[in-house]
Amino acid sequence: MSQPMTAEQIARYVVAEAVWAPSVNNTQPWRFTLDGEQISLHADPGRRLAVADPDGREMMISCGAALFNVRLALRSLGYIPETHVRPEPGQPGQPGQPALVARVSWRPGVAADEFERRLFARIRARRTHRGAFDPEPLPPDLLAALRTAAVREGAALRIVADDGRRAALAAAVQSAEHELSRDGERLRELARWTPAPGRACRDGVPATSYPARAEHTEPYFPGRDFARGHGWGVPPLSPATSHRAAGVAGLLTTAADRPLDWVNAGQALQRILLTASVCGAAVALHSQPFELPMLREFIRTQLSDGAHPHLVLRIGLVIQAAASVRRDPGDVLFASGGDRAGAGGG
Repeated sequence: MSQPMTAEQIARYVVAEAVWAPSVNNTQPWRFTLDGEQISLHADPGRRLAVADPDGREMMISCGAALFNVRLALRSLGYIPETHVRPEPGQPGQPGQPALVARVSWRPGVAADEFERRLFARIRARRTHRGAFDPEPLPPDLLAALRTAAVREGAALRIVADDGRRAALAAAVQSAEHELSRDGERLRELARWTPAPGRACRDGVPATSYPARAEHTEPYFPGRDFARGHGWGVPPLSPATSHRAAGVAGLLTTAADRPLDWVNAGQALQRILLTASVCGAAVALHSQPFELPMLREFIRTQLSDGAHPHLVLRIGLVIQAAASVRRDPGDVLFASGGDRAGAGGG
């Protein structure tokens, strides 16, 4: 009979999965500490996008996605996670000590069920899509499952099905991308997180994770120009020109707009992404309009019934060839005293 895992072994296992959460520009703005049988998740203000994300909202959404992976990894071991989400008051993006996002302890429980195991299996396989979709319809009942996934984490996925509202949402993304592409300070910040091909980086958005040229759809939801005119990116799978779809558009929203809600939005996002992946679908994300207060307010009042919007999601079917990168888990897991967990001599 095998020996039970130590708390340190559990933490290493959990963090190795947590780091595969999505994050804005793959900044991976998190760190973890182990104190007894408790893992604390902290936001890392040094990895916040100071220009694009001055309030730390996108950073906390990213941390929420990592928190969901922590919970799911503990379930994969048969433990029941006990989670206390506790964003520190004030603005989480301020310099200083990393901001506490949540504490997670665990207790013995029943084995993960079949769906939990399937979700867990998609953590490392899932990729954020950054292009158009095939025209095939989504699997039956998928959208209902994704809406339920959001509600379970204290958020909502609002499907924008009306053609007029969908066109307005696409126009908001287009307007934001145009405005942001003219902001030199934002472009310099983006450049810091978009390495040239061949550079050995463990964070940022590598050229292997976005298309070399934009795939236009009707309506058109442009992605960020990660290549910044250099022509970097993954070439099309086929040189043939065929009809490409925008996918089903939706908005990820919360009823309130506090740091707690941002974390819950991140947990909902990751549950949605993994559920879609289990069902064979992919999801493209757009955050550009929510980095401009006027556009975010327009979407809140005109397209999300007063709820606070955080991301545009496009859901569809596609053959993916993207590859992503992550930092080594040992670089983000620390003992409660501040040393790396399990580091030599400590």
